[in-house]
Amino acid sequence: MSATDAVIIDVLKQTKRQERDRKAVRIWLGVVIFTLFCLVLVGGATRLTDSGLSITEWKPIHGVIPPLNAAEWEEEFQLYQRIPQYQEVNKDMTVDEFKSIFWWEWAHRFLARSIGLIFALPLTFFWFTGRIERRIRWPLVGLLALGGFQGFVGWWMVSSGLSKLVSVSQYRLAVHLTIACLIFAASVWIMRGLAPHSKDPAPTSNSHWAAAGIAFLVLFQIYLGALVAGLDAGLSYTTWPLMDGAIIPGDLFIQQPWWINLFENPKTVQFVHRCGAYLLWAATLLHMIVSLAKAPGTTHARRSVVLFLLVCVQAIIGISTLVMQVPLHMALTHQGMALVVLGFAVAHWRGFIGEYPLQTAIVERS
Repeated sequence: MSATDAVIIDVLKQTKRQERDRKAVRIWLGVVIFTLFCLVLVGGATRLTDSGLSITEWKPIHGVIPPLNAAEWEEEFQLYQRIPQYQEVNKDMTVDEFKSIFWWEWAHRFLARSIGLIFALPLTFFWFTGRIERRIRWPLVGLLALGGFQGFVGWWMVSSGLSKLVSVSQYRLAVHLTIACLIFAASVWIMRGLAPHSKDPAPTSNSHWAAAGIAFLVLFQIYLGALVAGLDAGLSYTTWPLMDGAIIPGDLFIQQPWWINLFENPKTVQFVHRCGAYLLWAATLLHMIVSLAKAPGTTHARRSVVLFLLVCVQAIIGISTLVMQVPLHMALTHQGMALVVLGFAVAHWRGFIGEYPLQTAIVERS
């Protein structure tokens, strides 16, 4: 065997090993993404059931243990009785009724703690066994740090409703959800970069920018949805396509200064969310038409069709949620589908970039 043959065999072995390591990392990130999906859904249920203020203290370690007897439940309930939400909204609540909201918030915090372990422990193992490629090591560490910061943001959000408000600030709620979606999207991006990609050419030279724009539109629409949830704006106007009897309702900028309506006027916030949905639908439709016209039969074109269909399904769910006056199961379906659309939009965008080059790849020289 010549030296060249030995080198080629060694490279092939390294490539096979790296592909095996990538598969293991993808499976781990898939578990992380699924857990994040569940975490966001439980967080949504916590908001929709007004359960987010049921735990009034931040105990990152000790808080994993819920009340275990009647005395501990009474102590937890007494802490809740000190805040405005109880005094102004739930003053007739019993301990048993308190338990029903407590468990939603406890489950949300428990999942948040769990995701830290699900992310950190395998990351440490893969790192020290050489299975994490250098190019993604620090991005993954950055995601872990962002997850830790998200825990602080979660408490910052809860604290907004402990002294003056009867619910959490919609501003802080939107920040909290947006960071969660950023972690979710970044995990999808890295996982997709570790998977094999099609070699099909992009429909146009700007297709990757169009895909990026759609992904950011989805994220922004989720942010707007958080403002809607924070203000209970979805309960205010429950007709479609008309809103308050008109395509463009009146009194959208009744508050002063005018821009405050974009964040604190339930009518304006819901209207902007509707407009965001129309814009996203139009953008995915145009992207699909261009992709099918310029590169029919390619993987990119097929993905653009799936993305458009997902947005259509999400629109139908959103309208149904609205006209049914926001039942819990529909609202959670709407939120879950938003994550599905975001994840697919990010994966579609990544498809134009391609997979991370194998570190053992042979570079051809002319």
